Amino acid sequence: MNWKENRPALKFLGLFLGVYGIGNLLYGFYIEYNYPRVDQMTQWVSKQSSWLINLLSDVETTSVLSTSSPITLMVENGKTVLRIYEGCNGINVMIVFIAFIMSFGGLTKRGTLFMSGGVLTIHLANVIRIALLFWVAKHHETWFYYVHKYIFTAALYVIVLLLWWVWVSKMIKTNDRAKQQT
Repeated sequence: MNWKENRPALKFLGLFLGVYGIGNLLYGFYIEYNYPRVDQMTQWVSKQSSWLINLLSDVETTSVLSTSSPITLMVENGKTVLRIYEGCNGINVMIVFIAFIMSFGGLTKRGTLFMSGGVLTIHLANVIRIALLFWVAKHHETWFYYVHKYIFTAALYVIVLLLWWVWVSKMIKTNDRAKQQT
């Protein structure tokens, strides 16, 4: 193996795994710190999803903290329709996104702005995902597992891949312009 030839790929992989590992470690501490309560991000996502459902439909939902486990419940007319766990808050997806951006371009002003916009995009997509999952759970309960596990999870990662593609396309164009000017 030619280490010099593969150095950029190894550097990227090392940075990615390092940022991803540190991000997940910090996230794990965050979840453990909040246990047995529901973490703030999951509460926030649940409340925003409930607000979106109420805004776009004639349904009146509320986000309620569970008294028996660290989850939030999406409730309609006193009936629990959806349970939202900490893994549904989108933080893990955001960590993967940030690890890629930091590994492919570093912590520049432009990269920080793009990461902020990307995290916001992922968050909004996740709020919409949970609102749509509420609808699936309410109207097509037998489809819920499949839609949650495969369709909506894949959709969220497609958004991340598109953001990565935009970042790489912009980075390559910027690097090409810089090389042409020298």
